[in-house]
Amino acid sequence: MSERQFEVVVASGDLRAGSGPGIAWGHRWTPEGVLVEGDFTGAHLLHLAVAGCVLNDVHREAESLGIDIDGVRVAAWGGFDTESWSSTGVEYHVDISSAAEQKELNRFLSHVDDVAEIPKALRQGAEVRRV
Repeated sequence: MSERQFEVVVASGDLRAGSGPGIAWGHRWTPEGVLVEGDFTGAHLLHLAVAGCVLNDVHREAESLGIDIDGVRVAAWGGFDTESWSSTGVEYHVDISSAAEQKELNRFLSHVDDVAEIPKALRQGAEVRRV
């Protein structure tokens, strides 16, 4: 796999242990919080919004659907056109630790992708203005 530009990782539960230094943040659905790994740049923060939203929605939707989740790890990354600084797109990958069958988890992740607010907003485009 090629190098992932501006990658961030957020993780909770038994997938919380990271490969590098990170910052622990409190979290509504996990008593130990989440671990956030990534640099503090605008590009990383944009991707963190995606990863954090997806992680939160995995926990929220699992709770509402009665799916037991032991841990979640979401990595998000993407590039930027260095002349215009427009995003070349954001990709993300989700790992879930659960006793649920993989087929059920795949359907579940499709549902999460449909409802995750930040990815949905980015897909639609958003106006940003200084006031």
